[in-house]
Amino acid sequence: MKKLLLLLALPLVSHAQTAPDAIKEKAAKIHAKALTIDTHADVPINMMKEGFDVAVEHDYAKDGSQIDFPRMKKGGMDGMFFAVYLGQGKRSPENNAEAKKKALAIFDKIHDAVKKNPEVAGIATTRADAYRLQKEGKRAVFIGMENGWPVNDDLANLKLYYDLGLRYITLSHSANNDIADSSTDPDGPEWNGLSPFGEQVVKEMNRLGMMVDISHVSDSTFYDVIKLTKVPVIASHSSCRALCDVPRNMTDDMIKTLAKNGGVIQINFVPGFVKKPSMQQELSMKAIRMKLRQTDLSPEDKKALFEEMKANAKKYESDMPTIKDAVDHIEHVIKLTSVDHVGIGMDLDGGGRVQGLDDVSQIGVITEELVRRGYSAKDIEKIWGGNIMRVLEAVEKGKTM
Repeated sequence: MKKLLLLLALPLVSHAQTAPDAIKEKAAKIHAKALTIDTHADVPINMMKEGFDVAVEHDYAKDGSQIDFPRMKKGGMDGMFFAVYLGQGKRSPENNAEAKKKALAIFDKIHDAVKKNPEVAGIATTRADAYRLQKEGKRAVFIGMENGWPVNDDLANLKLYYDLGLRYITLSHSANNDIADSSTDPDGPEWNGLSPFGEQVVKEMNRLGMMVDISHVSDSTFYDVIKLTKVPVIASHSSCRALCDVPRNMTDDMIKTLAKNGGVIQINFVPGFVKKPSMQQELSMKAIRMKLRQTDLSPEDKKALFEEMKANAKKYESDMPTIKDAVDHIEHVIKLTSVDHVGIGMDLDGGGRVQGLDDVSQIGVITEELVRRGYSAKDIEKIWGGNIMRVLEAVEKGKTM
């Protein structure tokens, strides 16, 4: 009898052992074929630091960095929007001019990195570029701008940045600017949405064929943009407020409105936007993120910061969201709208990280989780790159310049 029971149990044990392998194998095939695009990568923050080479493979466990060309290739990441990021400072003619100068320096750094590695990467500005570079086995480097501060009060700067390859602008960041209200300005709204100049910015971006990004903006700014735009808009790195109730995330009504507009929300992997942390954890993470964005850190500062990151991660490890938590946000959007209006903008090198995904070399686990939940190859291809490329093409076709 014992032998019979053992024999009956063997197929069950075998199935339990092989099922995960079958999922991994299926996911790997889908992942290799799909055009994988992430719409928000803060690697330029590291690129602007002395000694960091994006063409050299780094180790997250040693320096905390999450993106470079070798790890993009290792993870099967075909393209990323490198962010020209500037935290919002005090607005004055002098500071505005300095913001533009710093933004142009970041553009130069991105172009220089690609120019030095033509066999590895290429600048991409269109859907066709992305698929061509994928076919050539190269990484597609798109450019986005996080915070419209460098636009200053001059619409001509939009054309300048467009000609440098810029294909989206996140209208504001953590504080209000001359374009729009932020979702997180400690002083509250300044314009109650878009400013009069911000309305001109949206119209000019439409005219140029540049995507309007509503991540970081206030709810009222979002609805102002939707009323004004003639083409689909994006949220380059936002998640769902229904699952994590923070102002940076989008409400269900906003997500449904974005879908009606034809746009797409790209899910953010910053822990505090995936799963609401405790107050103390959030304060610790916020302090570390602010330090991460500094470009003048000494080697000693970098080492101390990384040790602080590791200690913080260990302290709150049980509260850290997982890949499943992040994919829950993707699934929430699909249930609200359809598979046509969601994508991925992890915010790596800007605080994005969940359990199971430390850097860009590990993105295959996202595809595995989607396969585990029963999504088809066609669905996964839309989520990974198809949807954002559709919007990019629609915005390009809608331009009138």
